[in-house]
Amino acid sequence: MTEKSPDDPTEGETKSETDRPTRRGRIAPDGGTEARTDTSTVEPVDDVPIADPDLSSTEIERVRAVLEDGMLADGPEVRAFEGEFAGFCRTQAAVATSNGTTALHAALEAFGVGEGDAVVTSPFSFVASANAIRLTGATPVFADIDLGTYTLDPTAVERVLAERDDIVGLLPVHLYGLPARMPALCDIAEEHDLFVLEDACQAHGATVDGKRVGGFGDAACFSFYPTKNMTTGEGGIVTTDREDVAESVRQYVNHGRAPGETGGYDHVALGHNYRMTSLAAAIGRVQLQRLLEFNEARREHAASYDDQFAELPLETPTVPEGYGHVYHQYTVRTEDPAERDALANTLADRNVDSAVYYDPPIHRQSAYETVSTAAASLPEAERAAETVLSVPVHPGLSERERRTVVEAVHDHFNL
Repeated sequence: MTEKSPDDPTEGETKSETDRPTRRGRIAPDGGTEARTDTSTVEPVDDVPIADPDLSSTEIERVRAVLEDGMLADGPEVRAFEGEFAGFCRTQAAVATSNGTTALHAALEAFGVGEGDAVVTSPFSFVASANAIRLTGATPVFADIDLGTYTLDPTAVERVLAERDDIVGLLPVHLYGLPARMPALCDIAEEHDLFVLEDACQAHGATVDGKRVGGFGDAACFSFYPTKNMTTGEGGIVTTDREDVAESVRQYVNHGRAPGETGGYDHVALGHNYRMTSLAAAIGRVQLQRLLEFNEARREHAASYDDQFAELPLETPTVPEGYGHVYHQYTVRTEDPAERDALANTLADRNVDSAVYYDPPIHRQSAYETVSTAAASLPEAERAAETVLSVPVHPGLSERERRTVVEAVHDHFNL
């Protein structure tokens, strides 16, 4: 049940990590989210999707206002969204982009990463994490993950740094909604004089000791693909406390125009059109107001699964002390690959969607056959890729749908 990505989602997503087409995302006739009834008299659900974007009448009204105003591309609506998202992450600045992948690329360009450089990242992520490094001309170097959290293992990072002298930065991934080991990774980066770029494309609102991701490293990148914890349809953003990074990103995403130049023709550097539209920002401003509510619903679903799956031969998500998981995905791990595939088939037979994020891992992708660092042995990432399975945990999941998921899993294990 490996996802298939369209031509373009990160994490842009061009399709993202969890970037699969979504089959619902319903809006009631009055513009509000369609209600779901949970009573014993209701017929069994037809299907339980892995994701279900939730757009209310307020998002529609904000988009209509932008359409009526006529400022459809970059403009004041985007600036307002940037300010509000920076406030949410408690950072000094935020620069909106067209998707999560372009956010990662623009941030790396702002750090001056290029040919001859290497950046350490995770092999167990959506491919955009490593692709963004390659797009700058640099080389992604993979360090293995901690199998419990699926995020970069600081000890493995230390081993990589001991073997190479071309590393200029770390790009940890907050996978499935759980932050990477940021205190340890930031200490390593400081010791080795490296930048830290957080891939927070799946972790909107996740925390470590009460501090939200987006403000731990020199910069962080988020995605707003429809499957994410909040959406703008397509979109991304870079958060940072460094004004030099913010200015460089602003310049790069706007065709390399001089700082402060919006639509003129003074281009002082190479750049792209990676800008966010005002239509996307209008959706994002409302979604941001609803994000904590969305995240709380995901946590409630996850807590229920934790309880219901406690006696099964499954590894449920690990949450280290002091860490705040936002469950972009609820991912279990089976004892072996055959069991994972069998469980996925059982769920499919019950019309419950599931997905594997990610198999194969990045270093085993065909696109990485020519990348020398992809030959590394990364047993924990490879084990995860063979045995993980994600089940629906989105905020719109009804009690009946959640019960359908649990019953299918229990029946698979003959409980």
